[in-house]
Amino acid sequence: MILDKYLLRQFFPIFCVAVSMFVFFLLLIDLFSNLVRYLNNGVPFAMIMKISLYFIPKSFSYALPISLLFAAAYTLGDLCARNELTTVFSSGIPFWRFSISLVIVGLAASVFSFFLDDAFVIPALKMKNDLSRRALRKNISENNSDIVIITKNGRLVYSVDYFDYEKNVLNGISIDEMDENGVFVSRIRAPSAVWKETFWEFNNAVIYQYEDNFLKIHPLPDSTSYNEPPDMFRRTAVKVEELSAKKAGFLIKDLRSTGQPFIQAQANYYHRFSFSATPLIVMILSISMGGRFRKNILLMSFFSSLSVAVVYYIAEMLSMTMAGLNYIHPIVGAWFPVFIFIILGLVLLWSAKT
Repeated sequence: MILDKYLLRQFFPIFCVAVSMFVFFLLLIDLFSNLVRYLNNGVPFAMIMKISLYFIPKSFSYALPISLLFAAAYTLGDLCARNELTTVFSSGIPFWRFSISLVIVGLAASVFSFFLDDAFVIPALKMKNDLSRRALRKNISENNSDIVIITKNGRLVYSVDYFDYEKNVLNGISIDEMDENGVFVSRIRAPSAVWKETFWEFNNAVIYQYEDNFLKIHPLPDSTSYNEPPDMFRRTAVKVEELSAKKAGFLIKDLRSTGQPFIQAQANYYHRFSFSATPLIVMILSISMGGRFRKNILLMSFFSSLSVAVVYYIAEMLSMTMAGLNYIHPIVGAWFPVFIFIILGLVLLWSAKT
């Protein structure tokens, strides 16, 4: 439709300017928030620029929703100020039909945002964080200490003093075995164990078992049945935010199966999907507000964009915090703000004057 093409031609130049501006602001904020630490650690200028370069994809991910909101609100407000919307409505075209192309753009941006994050934003952010840690001389190790792993539906409980992930060596091992009723069966103690491709080979391991109502100690005859993979002992250091959606799902499955805390990770996992719906939400909100401003269009569009974005992100933050503390289910924490603001946008759109 000619009007759809006309509307998109008005929208995209403003969107390109807005997203460039917001990405630039976010890069400056990140740079200046770390600049003192970079200078104190003597980080070369080239390294600082490289770190900032890897932050561009994440900045674009953050800037995309608010840029869509600003561009749509400004475009519709400008058309209204020039009385072009009045002409459209006088021809019998309803407001929702006139703005449907912008809704489609918001939907496409939501799908694009999810795959962009999964394929580019997350790897670039991980690289940025790794470079920043090295530049600031932060020794981040994936070695784990004081680990407790529950496997075999609660029948085996591993307690490990220290895990060396580079050598796949467990140190200070204690393994408690229970029966189906949770009654103690045996305990294995060993100073260390080495991963042998399919099982753990214990060093000088002993087993404690009750025999004739007496607890007796024997050398452990065989350890091939203890085959929990090394990843179970190292993934406590992995962040969901630095994993793709598929790998994050595997992480949560591992955390759940090993009895480790997984609620926060699960909430962040669901938030990965709900956050991708943000462009669609802000597009609906911006359409509902776009024709309401006839004066100071640029200022009012910018102010309304920031106001709605701040309120949405605050609601999202509170919801995710409650989900992380297990006050509400992680799915509810991730998706509740999405549904609330979609309903709010539809109500505003319904009340918009045409």
